[in-house]
Amino acid sequence: MNKTKNIKWITRTAILLAIALVFQLGGLPQPVTGPVINAVLYLAALLVGISSGIIIGIFTPIIAFMTGILPAPLSPMIPFIAAGNGLLVLVFGLTKSAGKIPAIVVASIVKFLLLAAAVSFLIEVPEQIAQMMTFPQLLTALGGGVIALLIYKGLVVSGINVKLD
Repeated sequence: MNKTKNIKWITRTAILLAIALVFQLGGLPQPVTGPVINAVLYLAALLVGISSGIIIGIFTPIIAFMTGILPAPLSPMIPFIAAGNGLLVLVFGLTKSAGKIPAIVVASIVKFLLLAAAVSFLIEVPEQIAQMMTFPQLLTALGGGVIALLIYKGLVVSGINVKLD
C-alpha cells in the first residue's frame, strides 16, 4: 500500500469508527444504534476494505462495554459480537461483487447464525439477553445494510470519490 493510500485507509477507518462511537455513546435505543453500527461496518467494507470493517467491528463491542453501554450481563458475548461483526464484513466484502443486496442478506444471516448459536449452545446468558442476540440481530444487520446502500449510492450520485486510490 502506498503512503497516500495508507493515509486514506487510516483516515476513513478512523472517521467510520468515530461515527460508530458517536452513535453508541448517544444513548439511542438498540433498534436505532444497531442498524447504524451495522451500516458503518458495511460502509467500511465498501469504502475502505474488509480489514477496516473488521477492526471497527472488533472495537465497537469492546468500547461499548468499557463505556457501560453494553451491560455487564452481555460481557460473555463480546467475543461473539466482535466475531459476528467481523464475519458480517468478511462475508459481505467477499460476496458484494455478486450483488450488494444478496451479499447483505447472506452476511446478515451469517452474523445472526453465529450470535444465535453462541447463546443457544456455547454460553449461558439470561433468557432476555439470549433473545436480544437472535432475531433482532438479523433485523439490525439487514437494516444496516439498507442504510449503508442508501448512503453509498448517495455518495456515488453526488460525485464523491469513494475509491481508496
